[in-house]
Amino acid sequence: MKFVIEHLEPEIYEWCLIEYEHISKIVGKPNLIFTNIKNKKEQYKLKKYGIVYEKSVSGLELKKVCVLSQYSKRTLTSYDKNKFQYFVFGGILGDNPAKKRTNILINKLKQHKIKFSTRNLGSKQMPTDAAVYVAKKILEGKKSSDFKFVDELEIEINENESVKLPFRFVVDNNKLIINERLVEYLRKRK
Repeated sequence: MKFVIEHLEPEIYEWCLIEYEHISKIVGKPNLIFTNIKNKKEQYKLKKYGIVYEKSVSGLELKKVCVLSQYSKRTLTSYDKNKFQYFVFGGILGDNPAKKRTNILINKLKQHKIKFSTRNLGSKQMPTDAAVYVAKKILEGKKSSDFKFVDELEIEINENESVKLPFRFVVDNNKLIINERLVEYLRKRK
């Protein structure tokens, strides 16, 4: 099983890099592929976390592809590990409300006549690292119903300020799955 992050932002922002590093820890560097990385410096940064391609996933001619999209009618199950080899996620800094940018990726795959299916992890938008975590656990045998989620996370910055992240985060074994580097980043950011 390979996890593919199709980078859909104009650059790799620090927030993306933090998420991508976390994804590498979740699935392991040999199982992680970054696509659509045009900038050579950014390619170099990501090589320590996974395999990096300048091309879009639509240009790689992969077989047995599953795109994860909250708008898919079918939910990912552990049986999908036998149907698919590549699980593709849009590397997106989410907007609220969502702009459905994963559809850009889906349209590219259709234009290049790449056969693929779609699956969802529920109807709520998750950060990319949370989505990869949930997908990996489902593919390893967990059911969607086994997860607990927090919809809209509030992180305290100091005694007077906090920041709300209007996305779905996963709680596994009573532990919030979030990269602590992300929390530090949010606290230091002006």
